[in-house]
Amino acid sequence: MVDLAALYKDVNEEISTILASDFNIAVTNTSSVPHSDDAAITFPNIDTKTQGTKLIETTVLYVDMRRSTALSMIHRRQTVARLYSAFVRAVTRCADYYGGEVRGIIGDRVMIIFNSTNCFTSAVDTAVLINSVCRYVVNKHFAHNEVTFGIGIDHGRMLATKTGIRRHGSAQQSYRSLVWLGRPANIASKLTDQANKPAENATITMVRMYVPNGFGGFTYVDEYPHVFTQQFEFSVQTGMMNHRNVRFQSFTTFDKTIETRPETPPILMTKTVYDGFKAVRPKAMSIEKGWFSQQAIHIPEHNGDVYGGNVWYTAFVNN
Repeated sequence: MVDLAALYKDVNEEISTILASDFNIAVTNTSSVPHSDDAAITFPNIDTKTQGTKLIETTVLYVDMRRSTALSMIHRRQTVARLYSAFVRAVTRCADYYGGEVRGIIGDRVMIIFNSTNCFTSAVDTAVLINSVCRYVVNKHFAHNEVTFGIGIDHGRMLATKTGIRRHGSAQQSYRSLVWLGRPANIASKLTDQANKPAENATITMVRMYVPNGFGGFTYVDEYPHVFTQQFEFSVQTGMMNHRNVRFQSFTTFDKTIETRPETPPILMTKTVYDGFKAVRPKAMSIEKGWFSQQAIHIPEHNGDVYGGNVWYTAFVNN
């Protein structure tokens, strides 16, 4: 066993080598989604001070199971394990149907990447297919329609690389997966987090101010408490607080429920993806009928508009 002092020295030397300016990261452009056996993508080589990577302009799709923790509490472990297996199998079949490549499975979240050619239409079509399968195939096996999913899509450049060290024997396979670096994966993942969420409401106390209307009755104005109180002023002459509206006579309070966050559809995409899909298929029914529409959603690190919709294939509805 290597002692800690020796380990510290080795790790420090390796990190210093990789971070040095003469360590060469070779980037090969591609239009096809790379795989782990691609010879152009290599682990960092400390001796030659080189590492091979591939760069692709692509559309990235994430799909995630909602309430997976709650489901784990409700159902037996065996049932949840079957659900995960069925979910990943269904998503993989959907990705294959439109030429997508599954390049990441982390628990209940799957990442799909598409070849550059037709990536906008392939990604959106895949999203609609996944929504159809999850809604009308996976979920029908649960009596209370409790399994829901969220889908997020973005577009941009992604770098495929390998990190860590080369392993041999039984540990080799777990080190073969590619690491995908790029903003589209980050944004698509955050869109997935926001997709297919119910509306959130909050109850607040409001003030209803009554003012005579001059005809023997009253009119009223509803105001937030802080706005109502700001309209009172202290009178030096009377030593009292007076309302700025001289006709004000009385008020009551009541509870009001307001929507703090709107319900979100199961498919969310950046404007880049929406525009790319629309440019290729301007006559698509989802475009002409506005099934994908702009959403009032803010995604951290993304300043652009977000579009979304709950779109599915009718072929799945009655089967």
